[in-house]
Parts: sequence; C-alpha cells; structure tokens
Amino acid sequence: MSTISIIGSGGMAAAIGGLAAKAGHTVEVMSRNPATSKALAEQIGVGATTGTFGIAPTGDLVILAVPYSAALDVVKQYGKGLSGKLLVDITNPIKSDFSGFSTPDDSFGAQEIAKAAPADADIVKAFNTLPSHVLAAASVEGSLLDVFIAGDDAQGKARVAAFIESLGLRPLDAGPLTMARTLEHACMLWLGLMTHSVKHANFSIGVSIPGGAPR
Repeated sequence: MSTISIIGSGGMAAAIGGLAAKAGHTVEVMSRNPATSKALAEQIGVGATTGTFGIAPTGDLVILAVPYSAALDVVKQYGKGLSGKLLVDITNPIKSDFSGFSTPDDSFGAQEIAKAAPADADIVKAFNTLPSHVLAAASVEGSLLDVFIAGDDAQGKARVAAFIESLGLRPLDAGPLTMARTLEHACMLWLGLMTHSVKHANFSIGVSIPGGAPR
C-alpha cells in the first residue's frame, strides 16, 4: 500500500480518507485550519497523520479535496510542492446557484487546475460524480460504486484506477483529460436528477452492462 495525501478536510476528504485507511493506505491530511486537519486525522484513525498546508505533501498521490472556488489558489500556493505528484482533481466548477459553470466557456475545471499546477504534475479527474455520504458507504444496495476517471497519462490513470479498486470501488476510464469536462457536466446531471426526478441524494451515477458480470 502507499501514502495518500489529502488536501482538504470536508466530507469528500473524510470519505476518501476513511476508505483509504481501511484499505491499508497511510493517510496524510492537510488543510488551512490545522485544527480541522487534526480532527479529521483522528476521525480516520489507523495511523492517519497531518501535514502542513502549503508544504509538499508526503504522498505521491495527492487528492485535491477542496471546493473548486478555492482549488486554483490552493494549487498555486503549493506550487513546486506538487512537482512530480499525481494530483487527483475531484472538484466541480459549478456556480453556487447551480445555474452553470464558473470556468471560462472554452475551458473546464480540470484544465484550469492543470494550468495552475507545475508542468510535471500529472492531473487525473476522479470521484467528482459521487456525493460524499454515498462514497463513504462504498456501495448502493450492494452494488459497487463506479468512479469515472479521465487523464492524459496512461500510467497515472492506471495508478489512480488501482487506488480506486483498493477502496472496493470500480474505476471506469472515460478517456483523456478533455473528458473531465464531460464528467463535470455529469455532476450537473446528478444535481438535476436529485432535484427533479430522484428527489433525494442517496444515489450514484453508474454503468450497467446487460449480460455483464454483476457489479
């Protein structure tokens, strides 16, 4: 197993950190507020540690688990500390009123994060279509959760996929990093379904293959 560094201390950080610790990974947590980092590390338990916000993370795999509204500033603050790291972007650049996206029309969240990160950091989009409480449960009615990933480096995606599988989840490769735009729209789809159709938040978007192996 490996060391996983998580930047952030909210619900998604707790869900991913909790699953990672149970899977045998060493978890490092860091946020702007040292007290919340300490509290999350204690919640995760199993040897979870805290790091100093803005200082190079210990893990080679770094989960960016902050709201998109803060993500670019956070990545810029870490600067060279993210050099050579595999940065997993779980953010969604959706406006607070859910009316659209906060990114430029010709761009998308993962691309803006890639621009802000060191040139040798590898960016992979993942986990952004799952609500934190569903992710923490790791399944819905006994079915594995699907985690869609997108990235340009095959080796980086393979490492993220292996991490996802270690959590008891099913990784599904959606293609190059440009497909992260589609995954960010999939989060908007989830919000629309929750509001107009499903009427609750206890569900996930996944793939069902007729005649395929059980999920």
